[in-house]
Order: sequence, then structure tokens, then C-alpha cells
Amino acid sequence: MLTTLWFLLSAGAIYAACEYFVNGIEWLGRKFRLDATATGTVLAAFGTALPESAVTFIAVVFGHSPEQRDIGVGAALGGPLVLGTIAYAVVGVALWGNRHRLKRPNALVKVDNARLARDQRWFLSIFAVKCTLGLVAFAFKPWLGVLFIAAYGLYVWRELRSAETASEEEELEPLKFQPHADDPAMWRVATQSVLALVVIAIASRVFVTQIEVIGMAFGLSPHLVALVLSPVATELPETVNALIWVRQGKERLALANISGAMMIQATIPSSLALFFTPWLFDEPLIVAGALTTVAIGYLWWLFQRGHVKARWLVPVGLLYGVFAAFVAWHLA
Repeated sequence: MLTTLWFLLSAGAIYAACEYFVNGIEWLGRKFRLDATATGTVLAAFGTALPESAVTFIAVVFGHSPEQRDIGVGAALGGPLVLGTIAYAVVGVALWGNRHRLKRPNALVKVDNARLARDQRWFLSIFAVKCTLGLVAFAFKPWLGVLFIAAYGLYVWRELRSAETASEEEELEPLKFQPHADDPAMWRVATQSVLALVVIAIASRVFVTQIEVIGMAFGLSPHLVALVLSPVATELPETVNALIWVRQGKERLALANISGAMMIQATIPSSLALFFTPWLFDEPLIVAGALTTVAIGYLWWLFQRGHVKARWLVPVGLLYGVFAAFVAWHLA
């Protein structure tokens, strides 16, 4: 009962904190004169990806056993798979379900399709290198972690360089820490965003722990929990952010947040794992890499066509079910 209570409380805390975070991060993007896409891909993604990157860092640097370090490697592969499948499917379902409330004549996803298609190509090129390195062993492999950090720095530079002045087409809700101000103070915007992020990080850690306890209580293998359930839990903030933004009719921010978080997951945790582990994949990780590639290839095909309907995003979520079924069969 105590585990269930902590599970529900942490889930509720994550959702409430995400409400404050998305509100604060939108105002932060406005203060920095960033467009919605750059706000999502850089500011929101960097903030929500910090907890997952911290999990990888602790696992690979301070892990005292190969099994503990394997958790870090699994997180570096599981994060992109969850974001590329479940998170995009949640956006599709949420947009389709809210189309009448948003008074949309259709369920088209209103985003910069060319920019998102470019992000998918960018991710695929980095992810292909990342997975290839997981299949081979050689002496100077750890040094290649520097290239992944440089790749993310280049991605951020490109996003900020291509960002236009903040779009005025999306009305911002009043800042929750200063609800009566038309132009809230910068320190209030920053304080709200940082405090919300701290709550998200703490609640996410509690949530992941309860997921692990519940999994063991139901007799699930610890490896099954680590490979299948934990990545879903650690990527919950990005998914909740996307859900909140879609309900507000701001799918541009939602998808930009997911896209930016995927770029972080493809580079920063991978670089840490390369520095401190052999970075060699077993069968479940190989399958995770293959399914992620299929998912992103499908999304790239959708966005490069120039128009995407909400329901077209839903099938990609089934790929995570395929991965879960394979892991359950593999560990049986």
C-alpha cells in the first residue's frame, strides 16, 4: 500500500510540476526571443533530459558491478526508443482526442515539418554511429565519446542560429509565479522553471523506484524492469510535457521537446557510457537500436512529406510493444 501511495503521489507531482515547467519554459523562450521550436528542442529538452542523464552518469561512473553499469548503457538506448515510439504516439492520440475541443477542422499536426524532418535525419546519422560502436571493440573507442558531446554542441548551435524571433501566434498563459503581470520578471520566470525542474527530478526518481518495486512484487525479472519499464518511467516528464502542450494546441512545442530530448539521449548519455563502459550490446540492446531506427525512419518519412495527420503518429507506439514482447521472451 505504501508503494502504491508513493507511486500515485510521485506521478501526480510530476504532472503538476510539468504544468509549472512548461509554463515557465515558454516564458523563458520568450525572454530569450527564441521561436517555439528552439524553445522546445533546446530549453525544454535540456531541462527534462537532465534527470535521465544523471541516472546514466551515476550508473556508469559510480556503479560497482557490470550489472549496475549495464543499467546506464540500457538507459542510453532505452530513452530514445521510448521517445521515438511512445512519446510520439501519445502526441498523436492526444491531438486526435482534443481536435474538437481545440476547434480544429482536421487533425493535421501544425509543425515545421521540414525542420522536424531534418532533426530526424540528424538523429539517425548520430544514432547509426552510436549503434555501430556497440557492435565492435577496439582500444580507442572511449575517446569517441568526445565526438558525441561535440555533435550535441553543434546541434544546439544550429538550432539557436536558425531560430527566429519568438512567435507571437501562440498566446502564452500568465506566469504562474506572477499571474497578473503581462511581462513577468526574469527572476520569477527562472525561479519557477528551476523549482519545477527540481520537483520533476525528485519525483521522477521516486517514480522509477516504485516502478522497480512494483515490478518485483509482480514477479517480473529485474532485467525486464530495467530494460522495459524503467525507460518509460524516466521519460515520463517529456511525455507529460508533450501531453500538456498538445492539450493547449501547441504541438509544435510538444514535438520540438521530444525531438530535442532525443538528440540529448543520443549524445550525452552515450558519451558517458563510452567513457566508462565497454559499450558492447547484447541482443535486447541490438533489438532496441533496430526498432528505434525503424521508428525514426518512419517519422522522417512522415515529416518530409510536408503534412502529418495525428493518427499517423499512433502506430509508431506499437514498436515499443514489440520490444517489450521480445525482452520478455528473451528473458523467459
